[in-house]
Amino acid sequence: TWGKRRWEAVAIPWPARRRWKAISRSGMQHLAPASLIAPGPPTCLPSTAPKDPADREARSIVDWNENASIGEHLWYDTSVSGDVCYVGEESCMAKTAQKSLPRKKCAACKIVVHVACIDQLAKINFRCKPTFREAGCRNIREPSFVRHHWVHRRRQDGKCKQCGKGFQQKFAFHSKEIVAISCSWCKQAYFCAVMCLNSEPSGEWRAVGKTYAAVTISNRSLLILLLLQNSFKSSTKKKKRTSFKRKPSKKGMDEQESKWRPFIIKPLPSALTKPVLIFINPKSGGNQGTKVMQTFMWYLNPRQVFDLSNGGPRDALEMYKKVPNLRILACGGDGTVGWILSVLDQLQMNPQPPVAVLPLGTGNDLARTLNWGGGYTDEPVSKILSHVEDGLIVQLDRWNLDLQRNPDVGPEEFDDGVQKRLPLDVFNNYFSLGFDAHVTLEFHESR
Repeated sequence: TWGKRRWEAVAIPWPARRRWKAISRSGMQHLAPASLIAPGPPTCLPSTAPKDPADREARSIVDWNENASIGEHLWYDTSVSGDVCYVGEESCMAKTAQKSLPRKKCAACKIVVHVACIDQLAKINFRCKPTFREAGCRNIREPSFVRHHWVHRRRQDGKCKQCGKGFQQKFAFHSKEIVAISCSWCKQAYFCAVMCLNSEPSGEWRAVGKTYAAVTISNRSLLILLLLQNSFKSSTKKKKRTSFKRKPSKKGMDEQESKWRPFIIKPLPSALTKPVLIFINPKSGGNQGTKVMQTFMWYLNPRQVFDLSNGGPRDALEMYKKVPNLRILACGGDGTVGWILSVLDQLQMNPQPPVAVLPLGTGNDLARTLNWGGGYTDEPVSKILSHVEDGLIVQLDRWNLDLQRNPDVGPEEFDDGVQKRLPLDVFNNYFSLGFDAHVTLEFHESR
């Protein structure tokens, strides 16, 4: 005999099914409503997701420790009205409390949430764009692309990448409907429609071709060394090998341990890319550097942007010194540029990376000499990055001063209160007052 059993199943309506297929193809499952997700085995989250997001504090700077979490947002306070909370009305805590709550904005992906709603992002499985990857798997050939990081937008500028139509709305200021989906890496945007989403070719974006792509260090070139790597190294050291190499002393091993860093850079050599490091003095130009730093974190990998008030430029330059075609952008005054150049002299990098200047300080004589202007006037960051990439490289004279005692003067003639060492022993010669300047002027006038 044959028996028949009836099982209850949840079917997705055909138009909604097409939209869900387009969303899943583009790697944007977190944007789909719960009603569109078909029942089935739970989706395994990446191992890099924090075990308990509620235990992690909202960060405003990049975490360089071994406990860094992939996809961590970089929050700063915002008071701009009109931006709707990213978690939506169903999960928004402000709607439940029925009152205005303080909000924060992510510098890397530009989403806005209430402070009380930050923990809700983990529940909808939305993380920021990944700035590094774990060093667990060792591939012989590293891929030269990164995956898109899609973010839904209720307000979007520009045009759709697929259909070419502009993202225009009559009441965009108060709209709570998702209008577009954009990538926080390549800045491409698509209408939140079936035809536009279904035509998106793949979830991969090759880090070449555009200005912000050419100067961005791909997240595939950043490796994090977790504490588990130490146990792996210690197990390999137990194998006995015949070697004539002298064993390092205890003092040398202590120096190696003190220089250990959880992050290392594995460069991907390519003639098309010109990675850039941004060093910003946030106090320069009347605290103008803070706003500029947040903008650079949006256009680039946040791990390329460094705050000079947190330890200076040395650690960053030591970590990135083996990256080919490296360029540096110093955002500050003449003192900021001189600080970075002095560290480059100490590290003796070969070849020396060219240094561009974004004038934010009060004394910007070097920036004027190099045609960067006397101050920053809210020029688009994308245009600045284009100048850094295509700018003409020129030589800059730097002089080392060696202070020696006058042998013709006796010790009884020296004053003990006189300083015997100069506070600075290096200076930049970007203009001259003297005989060489006089010769140059005469040569110019004789033509």
